[in-house]
Amino acid sequence: MNSRCLIVVAAFASAAALTLVAAPVTAQAKTMKECAAEWDKMKAANQTGGMKYRDFTKQCMSGGTPAAAAPAPAAPVTAAPAPAVGAATAGKTGRQAMIARERACGAEWKADKAAGRIPAGQKWPQFWSECDKRKKAQGM
Repeated sequence: MNSRCLIVVAAFASAAALTLVAAPVTAQAKTMKECAAEWDKMKAANQTGGMKYRDFTKQCMSGGTPAAAAPAPAAPVTAAPAPAVGAATAGKTGRQAMIARERACGAEWKADKAAGRIPAGQKWPQFWSECDKRKKAQGM
């Protein structure tokens, strides 16, 4: 009987110790919804500091203060010269330029296919490869 009481008392003591240790963590941790709202505010104010959403939520939900939450010091803005590219891609990123080429090649594909100028057996991937190289050479 005495050993049973000791086991029960030990169990209650360990549960109490765990409750005391876990209490401060849960008071600081945020829910996913709260972290998402905080991320939206930071993103709208352009204060993410290059941090990815996934990293931010991990840090936010663990109770840590995200590094991007602190206002970053204002860095001097220097305008980099625009690269010399064709007029069709001026100011576009590589992905945007690729999308513009793909759309232009798609329009050519449709027009050539309707006019019967596509060689027999040629499929879109082969046409796209040739057209993309041609558009890049033209500066698009």
